[in-house]
Amino acid sequence: MYPALTVANAIQARAGNVISTSILSGATTLSGTEWSRRVVAESKDREEKSRDANREISRSARNDKTEFLYLGRANSVEERLAQRARIPFQAIATGQVRGKAPWIIARSLWRMYRSIDAVRAIIRRFQPDAIFVTGGYVSAPVVWAGAAEKIPSVIYLPDLAPGWAIRATARWATRVAVSFPEAARHFAPNQVVVTGYPVRANFFTTDQKRARARLKLDPDAPTLAIFGGSSGAHHINRAVVANLVALAERAQVIHLTGTNDEEWARREVEQLSQDLRARVRVFGYLDADLPDALSAADLVVARAGAATLGEFPALGLPAILVPGPFAGQFQEPNARFLVERGAAVKVDDAALRRDLLPTIQRLFDAPEQLKTMRDAMRALANPNAAANIANLLQDLVATQHAARITLEERR
Repeated sequence: MYPALTVANAIQARAGNVISTSILSGATTLSGTEWSRRVVAESKDREEKSRDANREISRSARNDKTEFLYLGRANSVEERLAQRARIPFQAIATGQVRGKAPWIIARSLWRMYRSIDAVRAIIRRFQPDAIFVTGGYVSAPVVWAGAAEKIPSVIYLPDLAPGWAIRATARWATRVAVSFPEAARHFAPNQVVVTGYPVRANFFTTDQKRARARLKLDPDAPTLAIFGGSSGAHHINRAVVANLVALAERAQVIHLTGTNDEEWARREVEQLSQDLRARVRVFGYLDADLPDALSAADLVVARAGAATLGEFPALGLPAILVPGPFAGQFQEPNARFLVERGAAVKVDDAALRRDLLPTIQRLFDAPEQLKTMRDAMRALANPNAAANIANLLQDLVATQHAARITLEERR
């Protein structure tokens, strides 16, 4: 959801804003209509402790220049985050397709099809100037309905390669925004725009010294972060716990476990000696504090989800990437991209227990390599990404308004 919120904030901050209403939807989506008053949005990320992280966007959502509407799944993380950001939320029916049984796929596709009319009705009531979506199954009916209602839309692809939802909807979108030129090959040249990955501003402003002080860590000791994404990664957690003594002897450890493994991981830490326990921090989930937790580290072990391509570059954080063995292997291109640019190294999920500790030790024993990786990762950051997408949306709305005025004049 954060790419959508970040873009929404950029729209509000833009001088001469022309978008009045916008819809946000998808795994992170945002839309803007009329450059002045409303926006319909939809997205899909995690929550908890998001009040501080969403403070800026809350102010934006109340701004009388632009209104946002967020479309997403009922009883989901995006619904709670939208509510905390004070963005109106409306649930729509959807379902997953990738990696599911044939009867579940059929049911999900039927739900998406049935949602199109419902979303069209929402669009007619809200009358957005634009729609911004970031993929995910829930975004598909939003893009299709927007096209039927002739509302300009931008799909944002956060990964290096599109998943099913974006492949199925891209032809109906006005533009497709991508983070890097290497992702542009999946789309028509006259449709795709390279914008960068929109990242929350505090990923660029946090600093390591302050972050370690907040976490009560030694400011000079090597520090490792373990980050399995907002819901955690159980296989990574098991490998970390299996090597916990050796890891804590080698470095300070910030372990973001996901809520399901938090209590188990804390119990394992309690088994350590007092000296080693003092070097380990365990969190089930972090939202507003995530930039500080990652900034405190010299190296991170993580899956290779989309946020890897935005948040780690913003921090200049070298990574050991363990792509998830999920259906579609959609994390593999993300990992390969960062490895080929010298910003990360890869460990196969199947070899994690065997290779994790030696890889961490090798990198901590090679400070020059870590510095090279840090510089390579930071070179991939684009602090202007959110503004670039906001400008793209505004240009689309302005072009459509100009066309309408011309048409009216001819009449």
